[in-house]
Amino acid sequence: MPWRKTVRLFWPAMLMLATSCGSASHTGAEKGAQPVVSGGFGSRPVVSIPAGKPGRMPRITVLSAGSGRRTLPGDVVLADVDIRRWAGNRPYLSTFDGNQPATVVFDGRQVPEVWRRSLIGRPAGSRVMLVGPAADALGPGLPWAGVSPSDTLVVVFDILGGYPPDARLVGRTLPVVPADLTPADPPRVLIDGSGEEIRAGSKVIVQYVAAAWPSRALVDSSYRRGGPSAFTLKPGAAPPAWLDALPGRHVGCRLAVPSPGDEPRIYVIDVLDTITAPS
Repeated sequence: MPWRKTVRLFWPAMLMLATSCGSASHTGAEKGAQPVVSGGFGSRPVVSIPAGKPGRMPRITVLSAGSGRRTLPGDVVLADVDIRRWAGNRPYLSTFDGNQPATVVFDGRQVPEVWRRSLIGRPAGSRVMLVGPAADALGPGLPWAGVSPSDTLVVVFDILGGYPPDARLVGRTLPVVPADLTPADPPRVLIDGSGEEIRAGSKVIVQYVAAAWPSRALVDSSYRRGGPSAFTLKPGAAPPAWLDALPGRHVGCRLAVPSPGDEPRIYVIDVLDTITAPS
């Protein structure tokens, strides 16, 4: 069963830097009270809603700027996203709940313009806040339970990075499931990596394919979904077989990982990047 619910954002099935406590820059109308966000990049933001009114126009605030590669038009942007209602400061949706970052695919479909302005051109590692009416800030593909288009939402993005949709290991062909591998076999290193070591509990940015057993029919693929995906190596947030197979490996590796069970799978995973969770 695929590990993502596709909404063109790829919203999860379950819904480093200095502390973010102010605003470094603003885009859009300056009228309206400004929430205060605390907590570091990579940790669930703590949002304080002021007593004033939010204003009518969307506002984008860079809370902290990262030092990684800037996201580019056409990139697949991977981000943790926390959404809450202004009224009552009530949580609405958060990828921090399920440890599964969102995959935002800018492929010409209906991604909200304010999300594009919030995410494109930002360095990886940035925390950005969007405040605006749900009609602009929520966009299609996400549920509208209990919220109306005029309700103000506060959206905090932790930008993990932007990657080309066809990102792959440099100089390597697309992954292929080894013909002699079965679900009973141990993981197999197909290509060694030389980058940062992957740690248990960290996030990994991957391209992958998954084949059913014994048919070997392709049942899931990040390439078909639009580009790289991010997983947190914690129970319930990634396929169970990945939790033992990936820690201790290095960025740039390609692994074939059998996954036994009621629906056996064989994964071939290219690790493009890793992000260690804050302590």
